[in-house]
Amino acid sequence: MGMMRAIERDPLLAGFYSIGDATRLLGVSHAAKLRGWINGWPNSKSGPIVERDFKQTATVSFLDLMELRFIEYFRSQGVSMPTLRKAADLARQEWSVQHPFALSDVKYLTDRRKVMAQASKAVGDKPTWELVTGQYLIWDAIEASIAKGVVFDPATHLALRWKPRPGDHPDIVLDPARAFGKPLVDSAGIPTDALFRQWKAEDGSFEKVARWFNVSREQVENAVRFELELAN
Repeated sequence: MGMMRAIERDPLLAGFYSIGDATRLLGVSHAAKLRGWINGWPNSKSGPIVERDFKQTATVSFLDLMELRFIEYFRSQGVSMPTLRKAADLARQEWSVQHPFALSDVKYLTDRRKVMAQASKAVGDKPTWELVTGQYLIWDAIEASIAKGVVFDPATHLALRWKPRPGDHPDIVLDPARAFGKPLVDSAGIPTDALFRQWKAEDGSFEKVARWFNVSREQVENAVRFELELAN
């Protein structure tokens, strides 16, 4: 079953994140930037880039979050907002998909390059045009970075799960089908914030939390470190 079909049958499988959650998970400095990407900007004709799953709410879905991650990364590479907006519109039309920036690079690498080239040319974004059409090694490195830690659905090619810090925290995963998509210790199936809150309540005792949840001290330490890093 593809993710979109599962979400249609049960919206609880979509994952739920506040703007604050998304800001921390993506390491974005200003929440207003994300709000603009999902809602558009007040007093501006520029609409949102992401076609959200939960419209008219302040909630971001897992696939919305994956698209925000894509946008943030390309913005860090100097790609303009008009180019990204145009690329999202073109991709939604050409691929008949709601979340084009949450798709696997394995299947859509060539198509995404074409869409980004079309978009940058249409809006006169010369730096992005040169990046897409001439600097193949850099483009491949960008795509590899975006795909890092993401597991894609082999049927729909959409993001299915995400390990936000696979190098430092390989056991921390976001899975919209578990715990409403909140970060959890994969091997224990327990949200990291639950372990973190209990750790604070136990005055920093890893052993007490481990006994309370019947998990290992290492799993508790991993969750606590992850939550502390998100707070910084």
